[in-house]
Amino acid sequence: MSIKISETLTFECETGNYHTFCPISCVAWLYQKIEDSFFLVVGTKTCGYFLQNALGVMIFAEPRYAMAELEEGDISAQLNDYQELKRLCLQVGKDRNPSVIIWIGTCTTEIIKMDLEGMAPKLENEIGIPIIVARANGLDYAFTQGEDTVLAAMAHRCPEQENLIVNPQKSEKKSMEKLFSSLSIETEKKFKQSLIDKKNRFSLVLFGSLPSTVASQLSLELNRQSINVSGWLPAQRYTDLPILGNNVYVCGVNPFLSRTATTLMRRRKCKLIGAPFPIGPDGTRAWIEEICSVFGIDTQGLEEREQQIWESLRNYLNLVNGKSVFFMGDNLLEISLARFLIRCGMIVYEIGIPYMDKRYQAAELTFLQTTCKKMCVPMPRIVEKPDNYNQIQRMRELQPDLAITGMAHANPLEARGINTKWSVEFTFAQIHGFTNAKDVLELVTRPLRRNNNLENLGWTDLVREG
Repeated sequence: MSIKISETLTFECETGNYHTFCPISCVAWLYQKIEDSFFLVVGTKTCGYFLQNALGVMIFAEPRYAMAELEEGDISAQLNDYQELKRLCLQVGKDRNPSVIIWIGTCTTEIIKMDLEGMAPKLENEIGIPIIVARANGLDYAFTQGEDTVLAAMAHRCPEQENLIVNPQKSEKKSMEKLFSSLSIETEKKFKQSLIDKKNRFSLVLFGSLPSTVASQLSLELNRQSINVSGWLPAQRYTDLPILGNNVYVCGVNPFLSRTATTLMRRRKCKLIGAPFPIGPDGTRAWIEEICSVFGIDTQGLEEREQQIWESLRNYLNLVNGKSVFFMGDNLLEISLARFLIRCGMIVYEIGIPYMDKRYQAAELTFLQTTCKKMCVPMPRIVEKPDNYNQIQRMRELQPDLAITGMAHANPLEARGINTKWSVEFTFAQIHGFTNAKDVLELVTRPLRRNNNLENLGWTDLVREG
């Protein structure tokens, strides 16, 4: 009897709440990435408690973020918001001397209609420090979209390509005139044409916040294919923001940056490269191939590079092969992670995801279908905005070997005999590129390896009897 395998993805939408972290948690990784920045979170004491708990011992490392706590007088409009924020920003400028201050608006600023966008330009002119406003509040779909909001706001501050080409510096003009005077007419024409060609050449900017080592790895992989990355959004320093414009191609490294992608295309007139995301050896190869195809470059040694990584993962692959996994939905990385785990030989019962932008993730969805056909496994169902109660009923029937879930549901599921892994760990771990595929499988297999160790010790029978 042959089993018919579905060849189309099934999308469903339930009516569950958004069970995720608060998006202001993006401060935890962004302040480390943008080294000359300062993040000022404008919210209530609850926001402050959350940041202290979410960021843990980082509060002792003199981080570059702080809380502007709203009091009753602020909420009832009895205090002057502008003067208070000005006082805080002046103090930040004096103590930390940042290149940019980023205001993070919270739910409360939305509810009381606090005009952060109106105050920021005026205050920026007064204190002489750029101020960027990003409303990373709990009304978003997932906590990772806090980064999306910040990068979309920062994209507006990137230098304009056309302005830099049309209006060169006066010093550059003088040096050019001096150079041309020493050249023949024919040589001068050729030299000027080469400058025009160089300035009109398409460049590549990558967007998404990654640790500097991981960003360097991805840039190096592209450099091996003769593609030079002209900049990253965000850059390590605010003063090194990439140049944007008509002749710039942009490509994302994370699935939760759809707002940033839209801003880069519509507001900054960049050209978006729709590629799968560089998670896992398969995703990294597909990401590089798509970028190379846009620039008309034939890849060199990419298949061998991918195969080397798969060989190095053999011990992990033996452990996960044939095991089943269920994604409850939390950080918008679910599609990419599911595709990689299917390629590793796992069975994905369901992909829960808080929000699905089918345009931005189109290449990843197509790649998921291709991977399922290649591995001869059924297409997993994709459930947007999943109802967790219904999901738990489905898990009870399916009994997956692993559930990747938000922190709130981990302990209750463990008590019901289902192995869990916190989805937030994939957000903070280094999972992009060829060399970091091992880290993804290290996280996924940790609960499975723990169970194997307990069985070897004979503890699982004691647990069941208890």
